Amino acid sequence: MNRTEGLVQRKHVVKENSDGSVKENQDADDKKNDKIFDDGDSKETRLTLMEEVLLLGLKDKEGYTSFWNDCISSGLRGCILIELALRGRIELERVGMRRKGLLSRKVIVKSDTPTGDVLLDEALKHMKDTDPPESVQSWIEYLSGETWNPMKLKYQLKNVRERLAKNLVEKGVLTTEKQNFLLFDMTTHPLTDNTIKCRLVKKVQEAALRRSITDVAHADKRSLALLMLAHSADVLENAFGPLSDEDYELATRRVRALLDLDFEAEAMRPEACDIMWAVFAAFTK
Repeated sequence: MNRTEGLVQRKHVVKENSDGSVKENQDADDKKNDKIFDDGDSKETRLTLMEEVLLLGLKDKEGYTSFWNDCISSGLRGCILIELALRGRIELERVGMRRKGLLSRKVIVKSDTPTGDVLLDEALKHMKDTDPPESVQSWIEYLSGETWNPMKLKYQLKNVRERLAKNLVEKGVLTTEKQNFLLFDMTTHPLTDNTIKCRLVKKVQEAALRRSITDVAHADKRSLALLMLAHSADVLENAFGPLSDEDYELATRRVRALLDLDFEAEAMRPEACDIMWAVFAAFTK
């Protein structure tokens, strides 16, 4: 339940194919949408929404998420959908004469150009190969493997947390260790770069405390998405915990205000990311 801002304008270059037909070159658009995920953080370490939500959920020293958190799995799949939308790869089908609700509209692939992220590209391929298209709610269930339809189990993204943790290891944020839990050994990923985690926590706190966050027409989409997805994945408290009592109350009040928004109406605003609002609606229905 969060969003991110900003579509960057791009040049559309027109190329002529070998067969003489004219084709619009989408490379510039793809590069522009891909740049959206750099929201001003360190040039050295740029994290996707999935990585940010996982990092918020990981225990710093232990290197694993809470065993009692049963929301993070679907939350991460919501991150994947919104990340793909912010990068210009997917959108919801257009509203026709008979206006459909957000959760009834199907996910359409706008561009199948690879993003360079393995998880995103795997999910994008599933969506491209699926006919007829499916809704946001269905894709969250399919990608999580939480579906009663055995024919859809092939869409499950497996070992998502481990794969994201390895990405963070490669970026120098986490390390890899083995821990013994009596009956089994488990690979863990303790924090190595506290600066990145502190910056992330501060970003979430500032987003919630910023008055403009509730003015969603002008709010930064990525900040909004991070805030709402962290709530959906039940890791928001990890960022709000260090706040003073006064700031904590203000931050939680702002999040409640976002949860009370009319997602259908917000999705109809010009320049709105309809996939993002559909994900929010799926998590709050």
